[in-house]
Amino acid sequence: MGSIWKMLGISGLVFTVLFLSLVCSSVRADVSYDDKAFIINGKRRILVSGSIHYPRSTPEMWPDLIQKAKDGGLDVIQTYVFWNGHEPSPGKYNFEGRFDLVKFIKLVHQSGLYVHLRIGPYVCAEWNFGGFPVWLKYVPGIEFRTDNQPFKVAMQRFVQKIVDMMKSESLFEPQGGPIIMSQIENEYGPVEWELGAAGKAYTAWAAKMAVGLDTGVPWIMCKQDTAPDPIIDTCNGFYCEGFRPNKPYKPKMWTEAWSGWYTQFGGPVPHRPAEDLAFSVARFVQNNGSFFNYYMYHGGTNFGRNAAGLFVATSYDYDAPIDEYGLLNEPKWGHLRDLHKAIKQSEAALVSSYPTVTWPGKNQEVHVFRSKSGACAAFLSNYDRTYPTKLTFRNIQYDLPPWSISILPDCKTEVYNTARISSMSSQAKMVPISGDLSWQSYNEQTPSADDSDTLAMDGLWEQINVTRDSSDYLWYLTEVGIASDEGFLKSGQWPLLTVMSAGHALHVFINGLLSGTVYGSLDSTKLTYGGNVDLRAGINKISLLSVAVGLPNAGMHYERWNTGVLGPVTLQGLNEGTRDLTKQRWSYKAGLKGESLSLDTVSGSSSVEWIEGLLLAQKQPLTWYKTTFDAPEGSDPLAIDMISMGKGEIWINGQSIGRHWPGYKAKGSCGECNYAGTFSEKKCQRGCDQPSQRWYHLPRSWLKSSGNLLVVFEEWGGDPTQISLVKRTT
Repeated sequence: MGSIWKMLGISGLVFTVLFLSLVCSSVRADVSYDDKAFIINGKRRILVSGSIHYPRSTPEMWPDLIQKAKDGGLDVIQTYVFWNGHEPSPGKYNFEGRFDLVKFIKLVHQSGLYVHLRIGPYVCAEWNFGGFPVWLKYVPGIEFRTDNQPFKVAMQRFVQKIVDMMKSESLFEPQGGPIIMSQIENEYGPVEWELGAAGKAYTAWAAKMAVGLDTGVPWIMCKQDTAPDPIIDTCNGFYCEGFRPNKPYKPKMWTEAWSGWYTQFGGPVPHRPAEDLAFSVARFVQNNGSFFNYYMYHGGTNFGRNAAGLFVATSYDYDAPIDEYGLLNEPKWGHLRDLHKAIKQSEAALVSSYPTVTWPGKNQEVHVFRSKSGACAAFLSNYDRTYPTKLTFRNIQYDLPPWSISILPDCKTEVYNTARISSMSSQAKMVPISGDLSWQSYNEQTPSADDSDTLAMDGLWEQINVTRDSSDYLWYLTEVGIASDEGFLKSGQWPLLTVMSAGHALHVFINGLLSGTVYGSLDSTKLTYGGNVDLRAGINKISLLSVAVGLPNAGMHYERWNTGVLGPVTLQGLNEGTRDLTKQRWSYKAGLKGESLSLDTVSGSSSVEWIEGLLLAQKQPLTWYKTTFDAPEGSDPLAIDMISMGKGEIWINGQSIGRHWPGYKAKGSCGECNYAGTFSEKKCQRGCDQPSQRWYHLPRSWLKSSGNLLVVFEEWGGDPTQISLVKRTT
């Protein structure tokens, strides 16, 4: 117990009961805590949790994912609540399909596990716009995540909606449900520090608002060391052993133990070794950790256009213990399962006392926990990154590999070491399924400024202000008049067109023909196109197709960030010198014609004339492709191999699989992974000089037995005849 409470002769548990009875109506007897444990229906617990986000898988996958989490030794499933998925337009709600939150929570309950519901409603999560609906950006006077009345009104309304829904379904633990804790806001501490007084006022408001909802379970704020009572502040990161809650009577919680990292188009695939992840968790627990959660336990897939800006890939595998397809990622899953067993065997001692810590030798550390009832558990640590050590404890010698921790649930028998893996490794394979796909193509039309269905105005408009994120695509259209006596017409030295854009990709068409393509980088999604363009005497049509690759999901006032062609746009090499096109008349067309025709659906597909056979378009930009196929036999997870394509989007039977971008190959530093030492997402990378993502998850539940419609939109130009179905096996 904390030293001050020892001096007063008050145990952490007794203090907690006294304290909460005075100030915390939201934490009742069914779910409480002290400085050492969570107490659920009177039982003291060390809680093992894992993140599974319901929209990143399908309802048909949920039962298996939850069961594998339970088999892996988890007590709790943690998930965010995704506001933009649930309220795509003001007051119109969606809780169906992948967004059936109640169904997901009830399935967790049926499995016997608990739920940690991170309502937020800001989630970050590499999710489009951080989980906020785009319409929120256009509420008059709004500023996100600060002491701003329009934002607080909208936020409270949604949080209240979710809490009321959970109550109506009796899903909070005091009602007999599985939800044992909730989260308000998310990783707000750094933002509060930047904002100053407005940030502090917002934190206080959010905490008071959440507690006032009377859920009957504790609330947390992660990465928020100013979290006011009774909110619990928690840690996120690769390591959290040194974290301390802001009050001595609060439990030590790790809401995000990063199991890996997310993949970005243009970057390698991050990998975190099972040994290092296990070491970080064991070290957290031996330093009095009461709750830890793997982010992610199953990462899943960013279906549709849900991946955030910064080129977040469609795959959200995260090197998690359960892979994107729902298969076990071995040895990580098994190695962590064994760790959880060892922790549970030690639980009686862990929840009862602070450890006695000794240092028997260089880079050696021993933590011993003893309960009044006689339970004893020991953690033996070797912090040398290179050499093994022999550690003597209670007259018994133990051999410890480098950078490892051994767990002795009875203070005698070593049952687990973080660096010794006994689980069998699995190697995921993508096995092609026989049978060629017969493709048809349709060329997307390049619009021009004089088209009747365009919106015209002076100057350049920000992209999302026009599209409202209804599409990744926005056409910027204008005309340039060239006199017959321009010098470049005779010299053949074409003028230089320069286009500056806030991102993320840009295709430039002159008189309907592709002149060039440019896209941003991971370091900066902004871009500049500079190319000589073939202009003719008379009126020339300039068509700029600006492409967003997700909206921002983090940062200060990211609702103000801009996307699209903002200028300047100039022509150099004319008789007059440089002509500035920025402020002249521009026309706008949101989205693609194929999108407006719903070519991803059977009815939309039948509305245009497709070509096939020898006339099939190949390696042409802005081309739609479609094919049909029968569902493969068996139950193996399926994917689409897109190695022959450039960039675009994929649909199956009208459902968006997500963005594809295999044409953007990974750049980075890949090599042998040495996990001993401080880990970061920049280490242990795989797949350099290869597509960041080649395969795209095709959920079996989205297939019919026969006649499945597969549609691909290709921006750059690719060879669809090389696209193939594969099955995922281990």
